[in-house]
This record gives sequence, structure tokens and C-alpha cells, in this order.
Amino acid sequence: MDLGLHGKVAMVAASSKGLGYGIARELAKEGALVSIGARTESEVFEAADTLVEETEAEILPNVLDVSDADSIFQWVENTTNAFGGVDKLVVNAGGPPAGTFDDFNDEAWQSAFELTLMSSVRMIRSVLPLMREAGGGSILFITSISVKEPIDFLLLSNVMRSGVTSLAKSLSKQLAPENIRVNNLMPGRIDTERVQTLDGMNAQKQYVSVSEIKSANERGIPLGRYGTIEEFGKLGAFLLSDAASYITGQTIAVDGGSINTVW
Repeated sequence: MDLGLHGKVAMVAASSKGLGYGIARELAKEGALVSIGARTESEVFEAADTLVEETEAEILPNVLDVSDADSIFQWVENTTNAFGGVDKLVVNAGGPPAGTFDDFNDEAWQSAFELTLMSSVRMIRSVLPLMREAGGGSILFITSISVKEPIDFLLLSNVMRSGVTSLAKSLSKQLAPENIRVNNLMPGRIDTERVQTLDGMNAQKQYVSVSEIKSANERGIPLGRYGTIEEFGKLGAFLLSDAASYITGQTIAVDGGSINTVW
């Protein structure tokens, strides 16, 4: 299937590894011009080198702190200077710290707000004029299945990502007449470093091995395993592409069937 991504300009936040990297790689395979961003300079430049080696695509690495408005502005400016515009945006950020209600003070709540919710607002605010000028575009949010079923010990993420999901739905209705599509992907247990870290934390709390935690989690997934970054990335690239031109306002789970909700 031709996804119609060749020559399109895509910006992917938090993409030196994990879910963002998976989408960036699939976009690059399809011939998109990909601007990746992440906090750690060495990691984002290493990711860019790997993507170029794997896909021979044009990759623009950027040091990006999504909790900082100036950093987002610079990322967009770098991208437009290099590629001339923006057609696709992946709104993504590393997750807030794990914990329960009693673990967090006002500063922790404010930090999670800036990292998860306001980063989404600022990224979209920065690219909308460019998409409007181009006559359309597509935006993809990455949240979590916690917006459907809150996850124990991830209170900050549960709350903030629910707000992001509401933002995505609201924007999808507002921007549809301007040919700008907005969708949201909810990863379940995808085998990323963050999931591995969370499994390790749960193992310590329960005084069991990480492999025992993983096995227990897999028993709760109908497909019986964690998903891969590649599987997640392929769906992300599809939703951003012209092949998904009649899909907007959707929140789609990539979870092996683990969510119990109907909607």
C-alpha cells in the first residue's frame, strides 16, 4: 500500500527511542522527511544516524525539551528552515514519574502539567499556521490505555493524558473543516524502555523478579505478549498518511486486546 508519505514533512517528538522512534522509522521508510526531537543530544543524533542508515531518508535531529516553549519554537523553526513546512506532527512526551496521590506535591503536579498537557498545546499551536497555509495536515497524539482504564501507580500520567485525549477530540472537530485530521493512539504494553522500567519498579515493590511481572502482565493480554515498537510505528504512520484520509477524532488502542471497555 502506498501511504502517500513520500516527500511529506513529519515532526516526531520524543523520538530518539521508544514509541516515537518507532513511528519516525516507519515514516522514514515511506520516504517522509522526518524531523526528530529529544532531550539528550547524544541520543537524538545517534537515533538520526541509525535512521539514515536503515532507511536512507532525510532525518533532521533536534535537541528538544517539550516542557519548554522556546525549545518547541526552535524545533519548528529548524524544521521549516530545513524542509520548508510541516505536514505531519506526532505529539509525544516522556511520561511523568510513577506514584500515588500521596507521593506528589504541587511542584510535581505542575511539572507533569507542563510535560504532558502544555507540551501538546504548544506543539500544536506552533504548527497549525503552517498546516493551514499548506491547506491541511495530520496530527497524531500518543497517550496511553490509562485514559480508558487508569493504571495503578501512574496517577500523574492518568490525569494528564486524559486531558490530552480530550484536547485531541476537541481539535479534531474544530480542525476538520480545514482538512487537518487529529487522532490519538493509546499504547498498552509495548516493549519499550519505559515499560521495562515500570516492570522493574513493580518487581521491587512485590519482591519478585521482573520476568515474573512480565509473565503476569502477558497473561492479562489476550494476544499473550507485549507489543513491539515496529507494530506501534506502522499504525502511527498509517494514521498520519493519506491512506487514512477519512479517519479523524479517533482514539485507538494498540494493546493486544487488553482493554475491557467497549468504547
